[in-house]
Amino acid sequence: MARTARVADIPSIGALDRSAGSLSRQVAQALRDAVRKGDIQPGDALPSTRSLAASLDVARGTVIEAYEQLTAEGFLESKGRAGTRVAQALAEPRPMSEPARRRVARAGLPEPAAAFARIAQEFKLLRQVPFAVSVPMGSTAPADIWRRLGNRLRAKGPGAPAGYADPLGALPLREAIAGYVRKSRSVRCGAGQVIVTSGTQQGLFLACQVLLGPRDRAWVENPAYRGITAILESTGRRDAMIRVPVDADGIDVEAGIRMAREARAAFVTPSHQYPLGMPMSMARRNALLAWARARQAWVVEDDYDSELRYQGYPFPSLQGLDPDRVVYLGTFSKILFPSLRLGYVIVPDDLVDAFCGARVLMDRHPPNADQYVLAAFMAEGHLERHIRKVRNVYADQRLRLIETLTELLPRELAWLEPGDQGMHLVLWLADGMDDRAVAELAARAGVSVRAVSPMFAPGTERSGLVLGFGGFSSTQMKAAAQRLAAVIAGAVKVRKRRPISKKRRSEGDDDE
Repeated sequence: MARTARVADIPSIGALDRSAGSLSRQVAQALRDAVRKGDIQPGDALPSTRSLAASLDVARGTVIEAYEQLTAEGFLESKGRAGTRVAQALAEPRPMSEPARRRVARAGLPEPAAAFARIAQEFKLLRQVPFAVSVPMGSTAPADIWRRLGNRLRAKGPGAPAGYADPLGALPLREAIAGYVRKSRSVRCGAGQVIVTSGTQQGLFLACQVLLGPRDRAWVENPAYRGITAILESTGRRDAMIRVPVDADGIDVEAGIRMAREARAAFVTPSHQYPLGMPMSMARRNALLAWARARQAWVVEDDYDSELRYQGYPFPSLQGLDPDRVVYLGTFSKILFPSLRLGYVIVPDDLVDAFCGARVLMDRHPPNADQYVLAAFMAEGHLERHIRKVRNVYADQRLRLIETLTELLPRELAWLEPGDQGMHLVLWLADGMDDRAVAELAARAGVSVRAVSPMFAPGTERSGLVLGFGGFSSTQMKAAAQRLAAVIAGAVKVRKRRPISKKRRSEGDDDE
């Protein structure tokens, strides 16, 4: 299909002054000014001489004369039947690897604006190279099946353009989700309790809006997914956030009760604690639900990476143990592809209207077309087959990465956190190493990692890196692991060479 060039609108030309001399010179100067100001860009197609003359109410010959003059000057170039364009040569050359410029907020912006700007920097997109998390891979992406279903459903099927839709989401998808989580996660629900979201992040935001009043406090794991702590910080609930420590059995419920027995909600990742990776033990699950029942509190269960368990059988969901006290969150972004932006919240019956109302105020309803494609993808059995395929591929890649990192990095520099599920590993760094600095150095070396320390409460930080292993070939990951190991070794050498101040010597700090 032929591509239609964009014809530039030139509102800055405005009206011509018919008493100020040659109209063609005025048109030419107005076009020069428009190019210099950026109103029209190099490569833009200009209106035909006939249409521009009509809009300016001048003779066509006046515009032809202006175009010819600017073509002679090199401002414009004539493409014959393709028309006249702003010369591509006017584009300023850019360096091949222009560094991203950090935007500086001007003074006087509201505090919320500053807080959200900081979050934007923290959540900036990593390059899609090892070890970015959740990058779809050719061997696991559902491209052909997804395309076929999309072609069938988006044109004249239920995914075709339509009016406003149900804020809860498309019923066929909600029915498919309810059936899927019943079988795979022992979740007890009906389609009427399912709310389709644009991913887990939106589900967490809705839960905070619905479940927490102005003075309510909430348990949050320490460390935790930065998405939930950033929500609470940015909505004025920083002081209401109780960071409850996590150990090998998951969130320490007894510690949470000591710290804030009266909390209104607990945000947890029981299937695969983020970022550390361990599942919550059955004893802790029972204790958490007993606390919630006794205090009439809510448990928000982010069922992170539950599909990708490589050994044994997963524990059933918390929701299946107590459907009346648990709000259950899931997503298809990780297991299918992140750009899909489809997830779900499953809530008790008496919270459905509340979540629906919050959803209406946020974005009315999710986009329709891909909901129907996903519903068909699930109904025809493709999702379950896809998960089995992904699990096999990622299990192999995980083992290869563990072997490679173990060979490259001595224990005194870095070591891996044990875990048997998910699509990322945590690589702990030796004491005294700055994981944020290491992440920046790794990015310069063409390796994408995230620092772990920002996921901890202030004063409890540990230095480590999150390494995703989904979506990359073994060759790519081996090369990236070698570059990362070199970065870590270099960071250690720099740390050892750093001079020790007199004050720190007097305090007995040897900087090791």
